[in-house]
Amino acid sequence: MDGHKLSQRLAAVAQMVPKGARVADIGSDHAYLPVNLLLNNKIDFAVAGEVAVGPMKNAASEVNKQGFQDKIIVRLADGLAAIEPSDAIDTVVIAGMGGILISKILDAGPRFETLILQPNTDEATVREWLENHDYQIVAEDIIAEDNHTYELIKAVPGAMNLSAHEKQFGPYLSTEQSAVWRAKWEHELSRKEKVLGFLQAATPVHEDRIAETKAEIATIQEVLK
Repeated sequence: MDGHKLSQRLAAVAQMVPKGARVADIGSDHAYLPVNLLLNNKIDFAVAGEVAVGPMKNAASEVNKQGFQDKIIVRLADGLAAIEPSDAIDTVVIAGMGGILISKILDAGPRFETLILQPNTDEATVREWLENHDYQIVAEDIIAEDNHTYELIKAVPGAMNLSAHEKQFGPYLSTEQSAVWRAKWEHELSRKEKVLGFLQAATPVHEDRIAETKAEIATIQEVLK
């Protein structure tokens, strides 16, 4: 993978970036995403933020290799501190981190016109954060790659009211029910059923855990119908 050819996951992220956006890619991972967006004339300015020196140097190396020093600014900073007012950033991408960390990063920053988020875990936490901070989800995607499943969430300012099911399963994903989405939740259903079997065979019996797991199984079965 490089700036010319993205992974399937990052290619899906790139598809969500509005044309002409001024992008901040937080945790940029070699700056592959902003480089690719520039190579495809989708944007003309980006900030690549990294919190550690090693990844920051990798990002700078990729930017320099492509000759994009004037179009991609690489900064060593914690989260949204990589963005300066003069950058006039309107779109923030945070991909490849846990949902709890993504929410904490967003807590520390101002509002933006577009958020493109790809949590590796705790997707419901991200959706709840968006709802509580007056963002509305306008698109979702789900990608299976290298034995992992990744959910992508695009949001813009605006009010929304998600149900518990929509937070857990995704308001768009649970409606579209793609093959990748169904495979993810069928796998999770199987895992929960195995957990329930272990709990029921254990001594002493933990009735509260059994009840909780049964409820989780019923929720997944209902959504998969």
